[in-house]
Order: sequence, then structure tokens, then C-alpha cells
Amino acid sequence: RKSADLLCSRQSTYKVFDLKNYTLLYTISDKDVQEIKISPGIMLLIYSRKKGYIPLEILSIEDGKRLKSFRHLLHRNKKIDFIEQFNEKLLVKQDGENLQILDVTNSKITEVSSNEFVTPSAFIFLYEMQLFLTFRNRSVSVWNFRGELVTSFEDHLLWHPDCNTNSIYITSNQDLIISYCKAEPDDPSSEDNACSINISDILTGKCMAKIKAGNLCKQKSSKFLCTPLEALGDITSLYYDEEREEIITGNHQGLIHVWSN
Repeated sequence: RKSADLLCSRQSTYKVFDLKNYTLLYTISDKDVQEIKISPGIMLLIYSRKKGYIPLEILSIEDGKRLKSFRHLLHRNKKIDFIEQFNEKLLVKQDGENLQILDVTNSKITEVSSNEFVTPSAFIFLYEMQLFLTFRNRSVSVWNFRGELVTSFEDHLLWHPDCNTNSIYITSNQDLIISYCKAEPDDPSSEDNACSINISDILTGKCMAKIKAGNLCKQKSSKFLCTPLEALGDITSLYYDEEREEIITGNHQGLIHVWSN
């Protein structure tokens, strides 16, 4: 299967390249295309909104062949919060309205109450698990495509309120989430604004391990530029080396730290 990349120009032209040899596969030129979403093997073209509906088109990412063209009905005068694609599932949410999960193969729609599903600030799709993560107000939740909440995390309050996914890592098996977190408000063992690196099970929501300030030595070693406690502050990016079982973080000062057992 080809690995493709998408490049947009100012003239509403989208060019798709083969990442193996960087050859141009095909070009999409249409001034009405407002956004393109990519899933494994397919891409979704989102066109300019019309009265009462939005035109959508699904293409094969291999050759640009049109697989399906359809209209999704909308509530008039309601802002579109998001349109997201996950394989054959389309997630559509308008301001103040229910989440709609559309199966594009049979046009079946599943709705989730707007009281249960509030518009998140970011998504991460778990293709192996057929689930998706939502991020809102420092909280993480796991949903399935039947519109059911699968997991709420017991101790995984994100440090960045705007959901900086640079400081979130999902393992290749998609069973663990590793994030830069802050202490829960009702945690008596943590100081105000205490930060930590939390490792949680995605399916159960249980916190499996944690690197936190109270467990770190506060004395500076001559080997390092800062103490472990200082290294835990102001983390802006996080990565987990699954082969070496090491967490690698970068901070606001431009320093990189490796955390290992």
C-alpha cells in the first residue's frame, strides 16, 4: 500500500505525493473544497456549506478515485463544531446539537445527546481499538462508535488546558496513554500546581504508574544541569521509547531529559 502525503497550494489545489519516492500521484483542484480529512486508505473532502446541508466526498487515497459522494443534512443557522472521519464513520457536531455518528456505508446515523457529549478541543483516533479519545478542559475520555462512553480516567488531569498533544503519547498497542499531568484538586498528597507524568490504562482508566515531584530527589547532581524536580517542570513535549522503556521529555528551557527505571 502506498504511503501518501497531501500538500495544499493557495490556488485551492491539493497535491498528493507518494512518500516512498516523492512522485506526484494526482492533483485535486476545486475552489469549493474547504477541508480534507485523511484516514487509512481514504480521504474525506468537505465542501463549502450550502443551505441545510454540506456536500461531502470520499476518495481513495491511492489514486484519487471517487468512492462515494453525498450530502449530510444540517440544522440551519447552527455553527458546525466539527466534522471528523474515522474509516467508514463520520462524526458531525453542530453548536448545541447532538453528536451524529454516520456510517457512510449504509447511511445509518447514531446520535449522542449534547448533554452527554460536549464538543472537545481535540481527538485522537485509536484505529486498532476502534475507539476514539476526546480532550476537553484537561480531561480525557474514551468513546466507541456506538456513541457509548467507554472510559473516564481516575487520575489523568492534563497539565495543559488547551490539550497540547505534544505532551501526550499513546503506545503502539493503544493500551496505555502517557501524559504530562497536574495533581487532582482533591489529592491531599500533592502540593498546589504539582506536576507529574502519568501512565494510565486506556480501557480501564486506572493509573498504572506516575512520576511525581514527591518521589524525586531534590538535590542537584553534578552530572546534570538541573534536579529531577526541575526537569519535571515546564514540559512541552513527551515521547515514550517502547523498545528501551524510557520516557523522553523536552521542556520550555530547551532541555531534553530521559526518565528510566
